[in-house]
Amino acid sequence: MQVLIALALGIALGFLLGPELGLVDKKTVRIITAWLALPGQVFLALIQMIVVPLVIASVVRGLAANSDPQALKKIGLLALAFIMFTTIVGTVAGIGLGQIIQPGQHINSAALDDSMMSASVSTQTAGGFPAAEDMPEKVISLFPKNPIASMVSGEMLQVILFASILGFALISIPAKQAQPLFDLLGALQEVSMRVVSWAMYLAPLAVFGLISRLVANLGIDVLTGMLMYVFTVVSGLLLLAILYVVIIKMVGVVSLRYFFAHIKELLLLAFSTSSSAAVMPLTLKVTEENLQVRAGVARFLVPLGATINMTGTALYQGVATVFLAQVFQVELTFSSYVFVVTMAIAASIGSPATPGAGIVILSMVLEGVGIPAAGIALLLGVDRILDMCRTAINVLGDVVMCCVVEKLLPKDSAIEDSN
Repeated sequence: MQVLIALALGIALGFLLGPELGLVDKKTVRIITAWLALPGQVFLALIQMIVVPLVIASVVRGLAANSDPQALKKIGLLALAFIMFTTIVGTVAGIGLGQIIQPGQHINSAALDDSMMSASVSTQTAGGFPAAEDMPEKVISLFPKNPIASMVSGEMLQVILFASILGFALISIPAKQAQPLFDLLGALQEVSMRVVSWAMYLAPLAVFGLISRLVANLGIDVLTGMLMYVFTVVSGLLLLAILYVVIIKMVGVVSLRYFFAHIKELLLLAFSTSSSAAVMPLTLKVTEENLQVRAGVARFLVPLGATINMTGTALYQGVATVFLAQVFQVELTFSSYVFVVTMAIAASIGSPATPGAGIVILSMVLEGVGIPAAGIALLLGVDRILDMCRTAINVLGDVVMCCVVEKLLPKDSAIEDSN
């Protein structure tokens, strides 16, 4: 309730400070909103500070707790099948909605500000499929040569791979020798969760400050010409949410009312922070304590899902590609659409679970189908809002994936229970 109230108050204050009413000059608004957002920045800093040790402890303990190699194999295969299916559905749905609604037809490309469209975005890098001779190097780059460096730079895929290897190594040695490290990681996990519990006291203030700053600085006028694009993306995300609801209903782990009663705060926080990684500790808590997912399943899948289960981002990439193709009048062929789907899957696996990652990945997809990457400048005004929406769907997908694997995995598997 505190988070909901903070969300509403933040939107209201942001509107009062925004450019539409003009009650406060822009310089003063920037100063006020910077201070309002301070609790949110502290909240994110605390979470980001603790997320790497938490991921390592959770993945290693999640793997080491599963004494049955066959159970581990089943968990991995079920999760991979779920991620591949939902990511393909998300990308295809995004492309389909883009073709049906035609959001790009509502933008006058001739009237676009030339300076905006020619502005280069420093974080964008062009690229398509790597050449065949480069593939071995790409595969090798997934293995962290220096795990500490990967932790410092926040390369979550490499961190998870390192933790997975460490977890498998713990399984392969005698239990007596593995126990000290296992106990140490258990203590690290408990300490990490305690820091997270402290950070959660800041959650309402964080939501209030971050939302008010977003609304006050973005304004409504910027969004007017992009409403159809926003409508298309949000419609697709709602379809994904419905798909997840249907899956939960079919699997029958818990009732829908109980399910949403216990994840609403998680989704609100994901919406506010725009980061799957930032809410990962709360995702773990909800899946284990409220949804009764076994710890061996949740601690392995939640960090993994936050890194590679990016269904909302995949849908967004499909819509954005079709939208910009319509704006720039670029004709997309069937092979172009296949490329978009393939790149969306590949990019989602390697994307960081942090705010703004989707817009960086999109540039690779655009260059591969012949759309000017400078068109991303057109999307930047509304990307923050859409980033918030798709992050909530990504986190919902992580929770649903844990519930599905928990239901389909045999109860007699040698997996640590959440109780």
